[in-house]
Amino acid sequence: MQSNIYVALSAQLSLQRRLDTLANNVANVNTVGYRGEEVSFEELVSQPGKESVSFVSKGENHISTKTGEITQTGNPLDVAIRGDSWLAIQTPSGVVYTRDGRMQMNKEGVLTTLEGYPVLDAGGVPVQLNPDDPPPTINKAGTIEQAGNNLGALGLYTMPPGARLTRAEGVAVTSDIQPVAELDFLHNGVLQGYVEKSNVNPILEMTHLITLQRNFQGVSTMLSDTETSLTDALKTIAGS
Repeated sequence: MQSNIYVALSAQLSLQRRLDTLANNVANVNTVGYRGEEVSFEELVSQPGKESVSFVSKGENHISTKTGEITQTGNPLDVAIRGDSWLAIQTPSGVVYTRDGRMQMNKEGVLTTLEGYPVLDAGGVPVQLNPDDPPPTINKAGTIEQAGNNLGALGLYTMPPGARLTRAEGVAVTSDIQPVAELDFLHNGVLQGYVEKSNVNPILEMTHLITLQRNFQGVSTMLSDTETSLTDALKTIAGS
């Protein structure tokens, strides 16, 4: 059978994966702290005969590390993360990391995410506030003060180079390499009263979606043309 059929099928599989990824990015364009996904492809070369045939892999997804736009909320329990650090939160499945800095205080005074998961301090312990005191102040290093009392600091963590990030619940992620505590607060830290929006560029993603749709149609047309040529060849061989 003609190799271009297999080449076209590999192209369709890769385009479908890219399409699904882009659609998910567009759906989360307004999700606070969301990091978009990108897909990397590689060429696969087969040599069944005299000439090699190039295929495209299905692709490998990875989470983008680009930062999103910072927007002001005025809420003292909101923080936007500067630089490449992440907040650590405790979930039933373990510690995960997030760029969503929207927080709240439960009735016991524990600082939590909007989903109710405790936000961890620099020592890996849930941040404890006093529900009877005024709202806390949080400086750029994450240090928390409330009613003149130092209550510790938000835990900020950096992903080591080469770490592979995997989606967890919501916009949180896990890493295959243990994140390390952030020590550089000149280029990293938090901004109180702000949040980081999604890092997805909606115009760019929509442009990519249109391009992918055209590419998919082009590959489908090629498959249709190949099927027609094969049918015609068989009819010729059969003498019909």
